[in-house]
Amino acid sequence: MSVRSWRWWARTWDRLVASLQDEAPVGLGAAPSPSGPLVEQRDAPRLIAVPARGYVYSFHIRATFAWSSPASLRSEVLSWYVDYFQPNAIQRLTRIAADAARDLPPHRAADLELALQRALADEPTWTYERGDIVITCQPDATVRLDERIMPTYRPHVDRLMKLEYQFDEQLRKARYAQELSRRWAAILNEHVDTGDQDLADAREHMLTAQKEAARWITELLHSHPRAPTDPPSPIPPQQSRPSPAPPH
Repeated sequence: MSVRSWRWWARTWDRLVASLQDEAPVGLGAAPSPSGPLVEQRDAPRLIAVPARGYVYSFHIRATFAWSSPASLRSEVLSWYVDYFQPNAIQRLTRIAADAARDLPPHRAADLELALQRALADEPTWTYERGDIVITCQPDATVRLDERIMPTYRPHVDRLMKLEYQFDEQLRKARYAQELSRRWAAILNEHVDTGDQDLADAREHMLTAQKEAARWITELLHSHPRAPTDPPSPIPPQQSRPSPAPPH
């Protein structure tokens, strides 16, 4: 088929699609059209691989695209346009991911996912046109580590998990000590006017213990890289593109 014939067929197909946009379903048993524009959720057929820094390992991206059109397209017509435009959307997302991943070491999948989410938030809707038809796409992406790096990365993650558990345990003990000493100091404070020196000494001891626990909490939070700077209030311990063809 010549280029001129191909273009004639493409224009004819677009006019046919336009004529079918508002066509009512045939038959008494046809389901009513849903209110609002149709949305077709489509996953990329395979994970998108982009190289990490050093070009030895890769990040793997699971991409999902939500397709719709401001025109009242029938579902099979929308599906045809999704088949037509999704390779373009995958290519665009791949370029964005490759640019963000180029300077990231291969274990920083979370950083790449965050960078992708920021980039997609800056332009959440992508628009594609063919003739008079406008199709919009809202991409979403999650990132996975290269499986080849997992044996090397797992001991590091296990060590971080152990340190995180130790931090949580130390913080729980410090908060428990602070709350317990605060309660005892409050009880002893009710009897401090009795003149009993032992009670007064015990109260001072509990107040000192409360201050030490508060200092302990502050030091723990300051040493933790992801902890808030201000300690919280004490709490009690608790347990490839397809060829155009009409939809069938």
